[in-house]
Amino acid sequence: MNCAEAAIHFDCENETLFGILARPEQAADVGIVIVVGGPQTRVGSHRQFVLLSRALAAAGYPTLRFDVRGMGDSTGDKRDFEAVTPDIAAAIDALQTACPGATRIVLWGLCDAAAAALLYCEETRDPRIVGLCLLNPWVRSPASLAKIQVKHYYGQRLLQAEFWRKLLTGRLNPIQSLAELLGKLSQATAQTEQTLGFQERMARGWRDFPGRVLLILSGNDYTAKEFLEYTASAQSWRGLLDRPKIKQANITAADHTFSSQEWRNSVENACLDWLKQYD
Repeated sequence: MNCAEAAIHFDCENETLFGILARPEQAADVGIVIVVGGPQTRVGSHRQFVLLSRALAAAGYPTLRFDVRGMGDSTGDKRDFEAVTPDIAAAIDALQTACPGATRIVLWGLCDAAAAALLYCEETRDPRIVGLCLLNPWVRSPASLAKIQVKHYYGQRLLQAEFWRKLLTGRLNPIQSLAELLGKLSQATAQTEQTLGFQERMARGWRDFPGRVLLILSGNDYTAKEFLEYTASAQSWRGLLDRPKIKQANITAADHTFSSQEWRNSVENACLDWLKQYD
């Protein structure tokens, strides 16, 4: 299907946000808002957001990718993912103003943008949101990172011949290495549940969301591993990934940002297959 791209701008709390709207000739009533997280712009790593928005629009879904306040072309001060709910709301309004037929909205986010999408749902209970597409959601804390490093980094090092060669030839300080491992073990076992505010809010957003969720996880990514570890152990997340409206897609060899064309195509195909349920 033919589609066209246009630059748009819209207001958010006395600042101006800029984005690119990909609009199909015959638009579905489901629109996609790509939430951008981290220190990046609406282009995305490896131009992923550009390519994804075009693929979604070619399939009939109007798609908006935009810069939050303080990033890219948008004005204002930089802010982290916990403070972009107004930006997401403004982008949804802008998409629906440009495409009035898009009465149902799906939020798409990678890493801390996935966390921001859940926080938006938790804060607003916006009835326009019918779906969430979340990739490698961010739940990081010192404890969760240490647990992953102990399990996947230090554990693997003990199985590597190079590690033992360095140790036996004196190129590795055993006392320093042991101290590092003990430090990580201490962090991994720390009781941090009561202080992890945003993860708790994400869980509430997930639990109370009435729509459908597509969870896409990279197989070669610490952030994805942290998410699985945390949601399996935190009481607030217990059972949430097993709900009937949750679909999980695993891209086994992919890294965090889906840096190869093959992995980006896998993401696009997973999203398009999942979106067919709204036809």
